[in-house]
Amino acid sequence: MATEEATVGVPVLKPSRWQKTKDSLSILWSSKIAVVGLIIVLFWVFAAIFAPVVTRYEPNVEDAQARNQGPSAAHWLGTDHKGRDLWSRVAYGGQIVLIKWPITEKFWIPGGVAIWGVFLSVLIGATLGLLSGYYVGWTDDIVMRFLDAMMAFPTILLYLIIIAAVGASATNVVIAITIAGIPGVARLVRSLTLDIRTRDYVAAAQTRGESGLRMMYVEILPNARGPVMIDAMLRVGYAIFSLGTLGFLGLGLPPPNPDWGGMVQAGHEHIFTNPWAVIWPTLAISTLVVGLSLLADGLREESLRYQ
Repeated sequence: MATEEATVGVPVLKPSRWQKTKDSLSILWSSKIAVVGLIIVLFWVFAAIFAPVVTRYEPNVEDAQARNQGPSAAHWLGTDHKGRDLWSRVAYGGQIVLIKWPITEKFWIPGGVAIWGVFLSVLIGATLGLLSGYYVGWTDDIVMRFLDAMMAFPTILLYLIIIAAVGASATNVVIAITIAGIPGVARLVRSLTLDIRTRDYVAAAQTRGESGLRMMYVEILPNARGPVMIDAMLRVGYAIFSLGTLGFLGLGLPPPNPDWGGMVQAGHEHIFTNPWAVIWPTLAISTLVVGLSLLADGLREESLRYQ
């Protein structure tokens, strides 16, 4: 009885930020699939960040004496039909995908084209999904009909329509990725909101008189962040694949930017004489997409186990 009385009134300590980070990392390290995916992604991130250090040539410098060469000590991955070093172009191409968004030739924003496209689609899509799932009724009907109209177009066709209408540039590719990704994110957040809004802590917040805006962004969205973040990882992979597709179709970044899809498009004309010009950028796209997929799948499986 004395023990019970002694424990009455003792405050329950909340886990520190370091403890929360440690718990999150433990989920990551407990999944071999996620670790493999993380290693692949980090390889390309480091290659992009340190491209000036790990490469020996500028990506756009042409050498007429070294055209269509295979891997060698001078050019680790070979050269393309203009004599440009393939490793340099692959490494610097990763910057555009993951590290920087070139607004103009001299001005860029931190964060790659694929990253920004997915971030903006999550930002807008999550807002629409919260509005639709929290208020339901006519708000839900209007938002969902709008999203259904967008989803009626195949994704690649939507990309082609947007890029053909506004022109090929890094900014327009970001816009295309954003618009194409909004419906999927909104539908995911809507389904999560419909479930979370029935929880007791949401009802308690409503009883306290919390505003709708606070309910959505403080009570609901933080509790849906896990599935949304995992879905965003997968969408970055889809965006990278789409970026490569647009580059192959000539609707990606304008030359001479080291765009992976554009490299495949330029190299396929010489595939029988120099297959390396196609193999390396294709492997870059496929391995990065696979790495992101493995990371997302591993985190999703481990998160379900810890629930």
